[in-house]
Amino acid sequence: MEVPVVDLSKYLGSTGDRELQEEVGEQCREVSRILSETGALVVKDPRCSAQDNDRFIDMMEKYFECSDEFKRGQERPHLHYQVGVTPEGVEVPRSLVDEDMQDKFRTLPEDLRPVRPTGPDRKWRYMWRVGPRPASTRFQELNSAPVIPDGFPEWKDTMDFWGHKMISAVEAVAEMAAIGFGLPKDAFTKLMKQGPHLLAPTGSDLRQYGQEGTVFAGYHYDLNFLTIHGRSRFPGLNIWLRNGQKVEVKVPVGCLLIQAGKQIEWLTAGECTAGMHEVIVTRRTIDAMNIASEHNRSLWRVSSTLFAHIASDAVLKPLGHFQESPIAKNYPPIVTGDFVEQELAVINLKGKIEL
Repeated sequence: MEVPVVDLSKYLGSTGDRELQEEVGEQCREVSRILSETGALVVKDPRCSAQDNDRFIDMMEKYFECSDEFKRGQERPHLHYQVGVTPEGVEVPRSLVDEDMQDKFRTLPEDLRPVRPTGPDRKWRYMWRVGPRPASTRFQELNSAPVIPDGFPEWKDTMDFWGHKMISAVEAVAEMAAIGFGLPKDAFTKLMKQGPHLLAPTGSDLRQYGQEGTVFAGYHYDLNFLTIHGRSRFPGLNIWLRNGQKVEVKVPVGCLLIQAGKQIEWLTAGECTAGMHEVIVTRRTIDAMNIASEHNRSLWRVSSTLFAHIASDAVLKPLGHFQESPIAKNYPPIVTGDFVEQELAVINLKGKIEL
């Protein structure tokens, strides 16, 4: 099964034309249905070109190829790694420490199971805030100033340029999903305002860890609202649909992948569930490595990932008619920043986990 593709052009260009509005309304219902049934969709946004994604990946490959000593100069553990770099071997995949997730693991047929992680993730990550921060907040460590590495004069412009484009795509999908779910158009986006959105590219060293089956990001869900990825130059992302089906993601050139996170699950009382996924070295990854080597290209696998968040001081709770859901009680009101800090603690980004 291929992840469904939604072209945002009509929604972005919709006017008062009644026939077009009806078509857009149907597309919005399709977006909400796909998110509900699969937890993932691929979008084509005319504002986000393949060239924009390439420019970003080019810079991140250059950064990740720097020495470990240089990169650790941008490490900020006292801020829960929510800005700057997170070295490999720090973040712990939730499936390694979450007993409920391990139980779910065991119920899957053997051919649909993820690769079981045995330790922290073998990936580097860079966290870059996108968009305005709140003037005052209880969660300063989730809204801290950015870190810019020396020797990259293009860093801020490149990060902000691509980050804002991806946020715009997420906001369009969030509006479409809200309409499709029978909520006000701004039901989600008004809660996203001044959220701690993170452009969070990962870097995985295929030269060192290019063996088939190596886990770069162990089986997990994302704690944020919606996650958006540009197309990586190396395959390796597997996702699990709501029905348990495993899908190796193939993002077409010029498209973006969007996945449901835990915050949209909360706001919809489980109508959307946070999508499970992993990043591993597959046979297709190795094929892409061989081609890259032949052309003397970088062997760092970069994901241009952005985590879109609900604002830290906003309250997470089921919205509108989702409050009437029979399982709404499983999603009690919680301040988003408190929720995020609880989740960060579990995956070893706030305090130390003994494995």
